[in-house]
Amino acid sequence: MKYYKKIIGKRLYLSPVNGDDAEIYITWMNETAAQDFGQYHLVVSSKSDLKWLFEPPADMQRYAMVLLDGDIMIGSVSIHNIDHLNRNAFLGIFIGEEEHRSKGYGAEAIRLILAFGFNTLNLHNIMLSVNADNMQGIACYKKVGFREVGRRREWVFKNGKYIDRIYMDMLAREF
Repeated sequence: MKYYKKIIGKRLYLSPVNGDDAEIYITWMNETAAQDFGQYHLVVSSKSDLKWLFEPPADMQRYAMVLLDGDIMIGSVSIHNIDHLNRNAFLGIFIGEEEHRSKGYGAEAIRLILAFGFNTLNLHNIMLSVNADNMQGIACYKKVGFREVGRRREWVFKNGKYIDRIYMDMLAREF
């Protein structure tokens, strides 16, 4: 089996990342998906460039997002920089293909990983950061229950201009 149903939702499940998917990730990281993921400046040409994806550090839980209908991998979601002492972490997510965006898959995957983070890993606070021009991502995060807690003004230089970086978080009791 290519994917394993580790965390199951209504329309998708989260599976450990499969090393055989390197070509798909290389394509995504060199196309528009990387624009909002924050890696738009990198050129990714081999599996070794994706070591962070296939060999995550001990303080990370990374999963492929896979549709239940057809077992199609559509993206990646993670909890990283996990600090067990202070019970906090960061969330990261991207959906690779445009055709799978704006369908609620991101919100579902985020809810699944939040449930895992709060209920299984016993985290108290999960934070994320997003470029201020990623209106679709911001809307999704707010829909799930994240709140803006801070902003780095003109923090990211993208396409010839500076963009604010927004920080959002959620506490376990808000989930």
